[in-house]
Amino acid sequence: MKLLLKAFREGLGRIIVFIDWIFSPKKLKRSESEQAEVNKQVESLKLYQFYACPFCIKTRRTIKRLNLPIETRNAQTGQFRAELLAGGGEVKVPCLRVKEGDKITWMYESSDIMAYLDKRFGV
Repeated sequence: MKLLLKAFREGLGRIIVFIDWIFSPKKLKRSESEQAEVNKQVESLKLYQFYACPFCIKTRRTIKRLNLPIETRNAQTGQFRAELLAGGGEVKVPCLRVKEGDKITWMYESSDIMAYLDKRFGV
C-alpha cells in the first residue's frame, strides 16, 4: 500500500511538471548590467528540492518568473539530502539556503521563499 501511494504521488508530480512546462511563466526582463548583478547575488542561494514536489514546482516557477539562475539541488537522496539534514535540521523541501557573509539561513516554507525572492529581486 505504501509503495502504491508513493507511485501515485510520483506520477501525479510528473503530470504537474508537464503542465508547468506547458504553461511556463515569462521571465522578467532586465538590462544586461542589472541581470549580471542579480546573477552575482544569487550565487549565495541554493534551492534544495524534489523534482516532482508541487511546492517545489511552485517555488521554481517564481524563480523562473524572476529570471534567477539559482542552483537547484536534488535532496531526495545522496549528498544534498545529507547537507539539508545537517545544515537545516530536517529533510523538508523546498528549502532555500541563503548565505550572507558567514551567516547561513535555511528557509523551508514555499510561501516564505517566494515572498523573500519577490521582495529581494522583484520589480
